[in-house]
Amino acid sequence: MKKFLYTLAFIFFLTILFTSAALAQDNIVTDDEVNAVAHQLYCPVCQNTPLDVCPTDACRDWREQIRGMLAEGKTEDEILQYFVDQFGDRVLAAPPVTTTFNWLIYILPAIIILAGAIILFRSLKEWTTPKAVAAGSGAAGTDASSPKDEYVARLEEELKKQK
Repeated sequence: MKKFLYTLAFIFFLTILFTSAALAQDNIVTDDEVNAVAHQLYCPVCQNTPLDVCPTDACRDWREQIRGMLAEGKTEDEILQYFVDQFGDRVLAAPPVTTTFNWLIYILPAIIILAGAIILFRSLKEWTTPKAVAAGSGAAGTDASSPKDEYVARLEEELKKQK
């Protein structure tokens, strides 16, 4: 009978031990976990204010809603998607990365800079090239120099008359 009572007391003791361990594993959501999610959202009332630092009642309600969702076991992505579905992309602190043309953001400026450099290089090269070299030597060159020679001759003649 003594063995039975000891065994019963031992089982009772183990039951209490395991019960307290089970109570310690309740899903208690800390403020840090709530703020980690809230930092990724903007306040619906104040402009450009993260949800984790905004003192308005609306933000307080949103933080409590986030706390409840975390207690239910939802992930950060699920919570963020819930708020995006409810209020649109404007509540996100960072723009969504699901767009298909993300590569344009990085490549397009480089292409524009490269095209501008090529145009600038060609323009500078054209501006610095002497016109006589650009005109070339040929029949057109002699025709172009003939009116100039006529002008110089007339100018010299006028200067001689004035002396």
